[in-house]
Amino acid sequence: MRRRVWLLAVLASIATVVSLQSASAMTRLDAATPGVTKGEIVIGGTFPLSGVASLYAPIPRGMDAYFKYINNRKGKDGKRGVGGRQIVWKYYDDAYNPANTVQLHNKLVLEDKVFAIVGTLGTEDNQAVRPFLNQRKVPQILVSTGASYWGLQYKQFPWTIGWQPDYIAEGRAYGQWIAKNHPSAKIAVFLQNDDYGKDYLRGVKIGLGAKKSLIVSEQTYELSDTSYASQLSRQKAAGADTWVLLTTPTPTVRAIATAKALNWKPSTIVINSVSAIDTVMAAAVARAGADFVNGAISTAYLKNPANPKYANDATVKQYRALLKQYGPDGADSNNTFFYYGFAKAYDTVKLLQLAGKNPTRASLMRATQQMNWFNPYAIKGVKSKTGKADRFPLSQIKLIRFGNGTWTEFGSLIKGR
Repeated sequence: MRRRVWLLAVLASIATVVSLQSASAMTRLDAATPGVTKGEIVIGGTFPLSGVASLYAPIPRGMDAYFKYINNRKGKDGKRGVGGRQIVWKYYDDAYNPANTVQLHNKLVLEDKVFAIVGTLGTEDNQAVRPFLNQRKVPQILVSTGASYWGLQYKQFPWTIGWQPDYIAEGRAYGQWIAKNHPSAKIAVFLQNDDYGKDYLRGVKIGLGAKKSLIVSEQTYELSDTSYASQLSRQKAAGADTWVLLTTPTPTVRAIATAKALNWKPSTIVINSVSAIDTVMAAAVARAGADFVNGAISTAYLKNPANPKYANDATVKQYRALLKQYGPDGADSNNTFFYYGFAKAYDTVKLLQLAGKNPTRASLMRATQQMNWFNPYAIKGVKSKTGKADRFPLSQIKLIRFGNGTWTEFGSLIKGR
């Protein structure tokens, strides 16, 4: 009897030690992988919820709605969230100011202890935090900017990767289209005076090739500018009949309104995809009239929920229902920035799943090199695909034309890279 009691005591002691060791191992796991616990995975980013680029504010809110959907539905494994972990999505307003972006990313990494930075918006904003995040080996993934750096400089910054088609590839498509369809054009290019605008311009010139001399005017603007009359007067005086806008949403509307006020109506207008949004164009129509912008050319890689073509599309219908259920009150489902947020969140969830049952920051970055699926929010044929030497997740686009209040696709898919 005594021997049995003694044996039971020994077994109980061993069980206690094993339990403590397991708890200790879990604690070490949590400490080694910030933002990941048994029940949660914390991610974050910064966006311009206010200021000159506040039209982008629906993006993180769209992402938030999709993550809430994932947290509430049961996946194929029968668990809610990602492998039973709830996605905690933290995003802050940096007002499109890199100084704010730096401060807030320090907060996300050092105070909020996020697992990864996801979707932060802005070229210069992401450049400002990229060295810090790479030094600390914090994933900076699916950034909301098409600058070519994210795909070209992966050896120098291996913890950073983009998402959308890059600006050089997009700009090249515009240059090629103009060279083919308007070989005698006189082109005026109006661009944001930073790496965002310059990346686009580089692509346009690559696309024009031997016809680069068609560009008769290049004018830039600063985010702090309150008027573009001086620059656009020069472009009008140059006799340009083809106007290429490499701008963000609010400056796009202002530039179009200014051109209208100057009585300058280029016969061909090209608007980069960043501003080729139905809500942005509605504002442009209100300021300059439909006749001014009808026929404008741009590119797209995501379905346009506002276009009648997608009225009965299963993914778009589900998007509208989920945004109504999980999005902010009164959210306009025709606002494609909400839709963009859903599309980005979809690929984010796929990456978190691909990172494994016990994800680490390193396993997440490995997952970003193994993307190979069709995002249902993208135009048919556009694929999320990467490899060890290919860090451009989305690299296919389609030309679109504005008319009747919306953008409509035409032509075949264009391979950006």
